[in-house]
Amino acid sequence: MPKRVAVATILAVATLLLGGCAGGAANGEGDERPVVLTTFTVLEDVAQQVAGEHLRVESITKVGAEIHGYEPTPGDLRRASGADLILDNGLNLEAWFAQFVESLDVPHVVVSDGVEVLPIAEGAAEGHANPHAWMSALNVQRYVDNMVAAFSELDPEHAEEYAANGAAYQAELQAVHDELVADLASLPPNERALVTCEGAFSYLARDAGLTEQYLWAVNAEQQATPQQIARTIEFVDEQGVPAVFCESTVSDEAMQQVVEATDAAFGGTLYVDSLSEPDGPVPTYLELLRHDVDVITGALTGSAR
Repeated sequence: MPKRVAVATILAVATLLLGGCAGGAANGEGDERPVVLTTFTVLEDVAQQVAGEHLRVESITKVGAEIHGYEPTPGDLRRASGADLILDNGLNLEAWFAQFVESLDVPHVVVSDGVEVLPIAEGAAEGHANPHAWMSALNVQRYVDNMVAAFSELDPEHAEEYAANGAAYQAELQAVHDELVADLASLPPNERALVTCEGAFSYLARDAGLTEQYLWAVNAEQQATPQQIARTIEFVDEQGVPAVFCESTVSDEAMQQVVEATDAAFGGTLYVDSLSEPDGPVPTYLELLRHDVDVITGALTGSAR
């Protein structure tokens, strides 16, 4: 079944199931706070830091979900119909989102508005904006500004607290960025390279002054091609790259072939699209950033924390 037809069917079924249910809390009886839904867990955590105790923030998708090709369920639509605000990343990340909200009378805000986007360099999406803008701590400072404005409009009574929460969180984001730049400052030019499976780190690489190389530009449904592997091996050899990486949501099998064919080590697993469970390695966005920064700088400089 084509995806658009499938989503339309879900919307029709969910509309029947909604009955007269609209407004109020999405799924928390007795909690009268306004409900803010985000499209994925990273945004949920950032929004929670800004919202503090005055809003109930939840993610539509669960931990570990593949956000790019997610297909919403009738339950998702029921929850969204009771929300007061929906936040999405934009930049064509949530391909399912536009049709998802067509039938809902709920305001939504694109939190990446105002970010200076980088283009995808190759493949079917060449020239389109790289959607992974949250992988820059500096970009997420802009996300926070947009959230502060949206929350203040939704709940003016607590606008000053949203602004204060946002400023404090932006200071933490700046500290992570400064740490990344400082830790990589000693790397010689030929080793200032970030080699990953997916091209999800363009913004982080830009912030850190690293050359980016990857097997594929956006998440692929199949393994890397021999040409992509060969190209990456050539880059690693020519640049003398000390370590390569892969993301938690894809197989590292192809990158291990690069390791076997070069002098590079496998530097570790990086996180991008989803947080972990609370007892996992990256239960918050700041911990995701710090984990990735520590793994990257430790492997490239040989000074793992």
